[in-house]
Amino acid sequence: MRRRGVILFAHGARDPAWSAPFESLAARFAALAPDIPVTLAYLEFMTPDLATAARSLVDLGCDAVTIVPAFLGVGGHVRRDVPVIVASIERDHPGLAVRVAPALGEVASVQDAMARAAVAAVRAAAPD
Repeated sequence: MRRRGVILFAHGARDPAWSAPFESLAARFAALAPDIPVTLAYLEFMTPDLATAARSLVDLGCDAVTIVPAFLGVGGHVRRDVPVIVASIERDHPGLAVRVAPALGEVASVQDAMARAAVAAVRAAAPD
């Protein structure tokens, strides 16, 4: 049986405060699945990068990694950059099974949660 790990993969930003929701997401994931190691990774501006995050999971004994793009949609970064990075990770870690999940923003349940939050925001802002 494979030891699975998860990388929550976000774009990154120059402002360190930008990562707070992603850190919260990782903490929520860890609370829901304490048996699955989880780490964050960023495409640019922040650390760790995807290769470093993968290496940290391999160092923990993971031989299967799922990369979950924490993006609202699949743009150039996910389509072009991620496959190149994944190929490099697979070369660096022979035998590591790497899977890229759909971007979170394309998952129906995530869209439903965002729609509910948007409706709640509008209702909270409505005059009495």
